Amino acid sequence: MLPIELRLERPADYRAVEELTRDAFWNHHVPGCDEHYLAHILRDSPDFVPELDYVAVHDGQVVGNIMYTRAKIVLDRGGGREVLCFGPLAVAPAFQGQGVGGRLVEHTKALARELGYAAILILGDPDYYSRFGFVPAERYGIGTSWGVYIISLQAFELQPDALADCAGYFEESSSFRMEAEDAVAFDAGFPPKEKLSGLPSQEKFQWIVSQTKPRRPAGQ
Repeated sequence: MLPIELRLERPADYRAVEELTRDAFWNHHVPGCDEHYLAHILRDSPDFVPELDYVAVHDGQVVGNIMYTRAKIVLDRGGGREVLCFGPLAVAPAFQGQGVGGRLVEHTKALARELGYAAILILGDPDYYSRFGFVPAERYGIGTSWGVYIISLQAFELQPDALADCAGYFEESSSFRMEAEDAVAFDAGFPPKEKLSGLPSQEKFQWIVSQTKPRRPAGQ
């Protein structure tokens, strides 16, 4: 296993984290990416959880990062339930496939539990996140704000039965609603990269986001 140190992100890490996030996501889901801009703006979000903002360091180099924000489930029965959401989770391409991402996830899951958080919901590849105990949020009656169940919406209970009686829809931090032109302007400060389309990872992403079914709120 790759020897790494897991520690909190520091201001001196910010640019390195944004660079590795850009490298990790470039052309992965779509041509180009905006995840590095998301990492940049999340640190100033009122929903950001700095206690869970961890980096993985190998031989003095930052090679991975995970960021968390507070989110909520808007309950069908009224009210809401606070949960966590992580993302971006990024590992520098040269260090992918060596367990770095998994160690960031497992380490911060344990910390989040100790901090008293109830559950984590994410939007991600179910093939990957099922390795860490995430299950479809549909199992708990939780869908999207646009009225569907989607296989990429995954949930993990940090506390026993934390999501029992939590049927409703997931509402992530408003910080995720980025302006495209702002992301483009931010990316202009990085070395140029070629945008490619038609890649296998992009085709898989399109398939994942297409796997939906209608959700009817409880009681309707």
